[in-house]
Amino acid sequence: MSAGETADSLVPMHPQAGLRPDEVRWIIPPEALSVRGVVVSAPPDLAALLSDGTLTQIRAGHGSITTRAASAKDWQRIGASVRSALSSALSDPGAWRTTDAGSDGSDVDGRIAAAATDLIDGDIGAYARSHGGDIVLVDVQDGVASVRVRGTCRGCPAAEISLRTRLETLLRQECPELVAVRTVS
Repeated sequence: MSAGETADSLVPMHPQAGLRPDEVRWIIPPEALSVRGVVVSAPPDLAALLSDGTLTQIRAGHGSITTRAASAKDWQRIGASVRSALSSALSDPGAWRTTDAGSDGSDVDGRIAAAATDLIDGDIGAYARSHGGDIVLVDVQDGVASVRVRGTCRGCPAAEISLRTRLETLLRQECPELVAVRTVS
């Protein structure tokens, strides 16, 4: 614990593997942090990890914070310092600033689009590409993410199942406000 921090002020969190090998997703209580989006300004300990390149991105989501390292190999070395910095930063939720329009949840479609893009750029898109296909985010409106499948995924019955079991499930975990994922031509 840092100076001035008490056991009562600690926010419970635990790490999970992220969607990419260079990511760790820290699960926190949803009410611990009201901002959503890519973090552009954070309390000092966490901001220092961004500015010195230890972390390349921090994304605040509903009940989670995803941290991205320069390399997946870095996590063994930096894990403890990231946990400590996050713990300290969560005790000052008002100091966090993100790319989203506001912390009141007003940019739901923007958050869904950012999370969908991360998923499609990560393992889900890689899976589709490994089968000769492709998934493209077309639009997000009123909580509905519209995607286009191309290549061998187009018309494939398994593609629809993959969209539901993989993309929609993971996207809903990150953005509970998601209404649906639909396929467009």
